[in-house]
Amino acid sequence: MSAIVPTHPYIEALLRGCEPPRGGVAWLNDRRADALERANALTVPTTRDEEWRFTDITPLTKVQFQSASAAPRLAMADISGFIAPEATARLVFVDGAYVPALSATAGLPYGVVVNHLTAALGTHGAVMEPHLARHAGIEHDVFAALNTAYLRDGAFIWVAKNQKSPTPVQLLYVSTQKDAVAYPRCLVVAEAGSECTLIEDYVSLGSEVYFNDAVTEIVAGEGARVRHVRVQREAAGAFHIATCAVNLARDAHCASQAITLGARLSRFNLNVVQQGEGVEVKMDGLALISGRQLADSHTLMDHARANGSCHQLHKCIVGGAAHAVFNGRILVRPGAQLTSSAQSSRNLLLSDKAHVDTKPQLEIFADDVKCAHGATVGQLDPEQVFYLRSRGLSVERARNLLTYAFAAEIVDRIPVPSLVKQLEEIVLAQTQTQVRT
Repeated sequence: MSAIVPTHPYIEALLRGCEPPRGGVAWLNDRRADALERANALTVPTTRDEEWRFTDITPLTKVQFQSASAAPRLAMADISGFIAPEATARLVFVDGAYVPALSATAGLPYGVVVNHLTAALGTHGAVMEPHLARHAGIEHDVFAALNTAYLRDGAFIWVAKNQKSPTPVQLLYVSTQKDAVAYPRCLVVAEAGSECTLIEDYVSLGSEVYFNDAVTEIVAGEGARVRHVRVQREAAGAFHIATCAVNLARDAHCASQAITLGARLSRFNLNVVQQGEGVEVKMDGLALISGRQLADSHTLMDHARANGSCHQLHKCIVGGAAHAVFNGRILVRPGAQLTSSAQSSRNLLLSDKAHVDTKPQLEIFADDVKCAHGATVGQLDPEQVFYLRSRGLSVERARNLLTYAFAAEIVDRIPVPSLVKQLEEIVLAQTQTQVRT
């Protein structure tokens, strides 16, 4: 890779602090080089940029992040509280580095591969080449470009045609080091008629300041069914910026649940492209934040073909002086007739200083479609509180119950019972704390 002068001091600092990967296959090196060049050409977004106008990332640019040093040697006991027992296939990454001793990939049937990217390049490079760093766009996204430029370790899940993964696959990203930057990467290829469930979980063992810049690419072939559960429960001082790009062929089905609980500042971009007719998409999101947290979710449902459907529900529960952002865009391209797409943004404010910005967008260039969106922002309904009080509950317990029920509608849709239980306990504890404040 040739030396290029960065156009922004913060990008320069990140590039200086991290050594780009070397070696490997030629096509991947070319994509890394292209991404590095693009990262150097882009600037860090500010509130003057339309896509970032509600989210000021200045605090992120004030920290001098460095690549993580050698990952600490963790035992299973250190991460056992985060493990989903249903997911007997598991990849664990500590500060961005794959840890085989904590991972479990044995016993999978023929046609199902769960491996880290470095090893998978040698065995399934032909499967990876058409997709890796091909769906998450870097043209206008400096953080996706940085992730691709430093693409080294990551996760690879492949389910062959008409095969079914017998177990959910859990990707556990554990952060431990102060001021460390990591670039988690994941590629999922579900071929025609296949099925899989992916759990993508970001956790921390401390309260350090660090930065995760993550990219996930999911490709579903004709008639494939993919369920994607994403949980972000980073440390209170962390920064988390992530992109998930989903590409769906004819008659594919994708169900997504994205839960945002942690990080001082987080941004999640979910971009779903319908490349074939008859696609069905369900997108659920929940942000539960307090204090001075900022959680930003941007979604795009791109109906590029006819006969597609999408049902989206996004909820925010905001306490303290926290700030939640939701931007949901539905794009119906010319020729995408018989599209049915509905979006609902529901937001609950638990304090006078809590703030939500919600921006639903419909862009329709076809005439035979059924599309709708709606957004609500408010506090707990006094009549509902009164009803519960009339049944003997205290004001605090009534408010706790209503807040918990508001969140549980999203959590209960997750198809992993142990994870549902974990999240219900977290939500219950946080709602109780926030309602009291």
